[in-house]
Amino acid sequence: MADSGNPDPAPPQRDWASALGSSPVPQPAGTGGPAPRPQLYEARKAVHNKRIDGPFRRFKWLVMIVTLAIYYITPWLRWDRGPYAPDQAVLIDIEHRRFYMFDIEIWPHEFYFVAGLLIMAGIGLFLVTSAVGRAWCGYACPQTVWTDLFQHVDRFIDGDRNARMRLDKAPWTASKIARRSVKWTIYLAISMATGGAWILYFADAPTLFREFFTGEAAFVAYATVGVLTFTTFWLGGFMREQVCIYMCPWPRIQAAMLDEKSLIVTYKDWRGEPRGSLKKAEKAPEKFGDCVDCNMCVAVCPTGIDIREGQQIGCITCGLCIDACDRVMKEVGRPRGLIDYATLEQCEAEAAGAAPTPAWKALLRFRTLLYLGVWSAIGAGLLFALGTRTRTELTVSPDRNPPFMLMKDGAVRNAYTLRLRNMQARPRDMEVALVGLPQGAVMWTENVNMDAAAPAQVVAVPANETRIVRAYVTIPAGTRADSFSFRLTSLAEDRETDLAATTFTTPGEP
Repeated sequence: MADSGNPDPAPPQRDWASALGSSPVPQPAGTGGPAPRPQLYEARKAVHNKRIDGPFRRFKWLVMIVTLAIYYITPWLRWDRGPYAPDQAVLIDIEHRRFYMFDIEIWPHEFYFVAGLLIMAGIGLFLVTSAVGRAWCGYACPQTVWTDLFQHVDRFIDGDRNARMRLDKAPWTASKIARRSVKWTIYLAISMATGGAWILYFADAPTLFREFFTGEAAFVAYATVGVLTFTTFWLGGFMREQVCIYMCPWPRIQAAMLDEKSLIVTYKDWRGEPRGSLKKAEKAPEKFGDCVDCNMCVAVCPTGIDIREGQQIGCITCGLCIDACDRVMKEVGRPRGLIDYATLEQCEAEAAGAAPTPAWKALLRFRTLLYLGVWSAIGAGLLFALGTRTRTELTVSPDRNPPFMLMKDGAVRNAYTLRLRNMQARPRDMEVALVGLPQGAVMWTENVNMDAAAPAQVVAVPANETRIVRAYVTIPAGTRADSFSFRLTSLAEDRETDLAATTFTTPGEP
């Protein structure tokens, strides 16, 4: 990294490998060597970030409002699926082993849809990281969203940064106790609402909400709300940046996903160094860079880092330091972009005197397009599978003991267990027919008299259920069969069908 104490105006040599990995040792302006490293076990200093306005801050507001609204409101949305299915728009029905999302219903044997969505989420995270660094961490991570919400509560109750810092140092007077009590009560209310909203995804929301407050809910509901309330209260209200820096594994993983073409929040030290106050710069402008050493970038950072020290594990790429620095540059009449989204390649070129390159061009490269292609292909495959799947399914299990029975007239009988699955929210009559057996083969079920044996039988299957049926198949004496299929046909207007191949066992040759 650049030595900010060096007055040489020539572009410094940058250690890009270090910039992509861990934090370098800072070298403050006006010193001849590196600053001392912080002690490993030094006491934590609370981070009180300053309020700032700008494009990135407004985008964070938007993401926070949208994500919180989705989380808290979604369980209350209704969706009409008919009289035989729940009317909650998004429901994880563990009791009946179903997952409902608006018009989509996922059964346990269709878990590959969930697996596909998880794979898409992972590849999407790789795509975002390789393109714009830790933007997920800076805007949409739950820890970031709830921490941001709690920090707004801090400002509302205690005031902005300086007021909160003074209150921290103040003795525990009645006023301070009252402020802390009000603030922590709001923390607790938000945390309980967070835990309460989570359990509403697993049962009918209005019913569970009423049962929860009348003491009729299951113990697991209270335990889940208790655990989520505590974790939200503690992690979002007190640990905050420590979760991002010490607990979360993603900062360590993302270093392997960044390269010199990834957009990251960067301080352009060749332009800003050596630092100096505005008054000093006015007296000797040729000796100082654009950075006026106002520390606004540090004051607004939610994790309390100094971006001027280079890439660090605590940087969540939220862009608030860009908003702060651009505002200061505007006030002092200097061009924006001293801190900006830029790739390391662009930084090198700009330091060598090239004109700044639009940041968006860094997104159009092979790596990001490859991730996008894979992500899109998986999504398209899931949509195709979802659009072409049928709501009628049949599975067959032949009896193994005994494998066959000889009837008194010489006919051979096999027994089977059929599972008729009706995945529609209405009961349907379904026809089970034999395909591929010799002429004269018949079947009957446990609920049908043997005298009514025929090549096909009709079975009523309830809505959204799997009906298990015992079926018996016979072939006439003197005929043989090795394999055949059961064909299941819905007799409703959709006429969906499904074939299940199986075997027919006959006595061996004498």
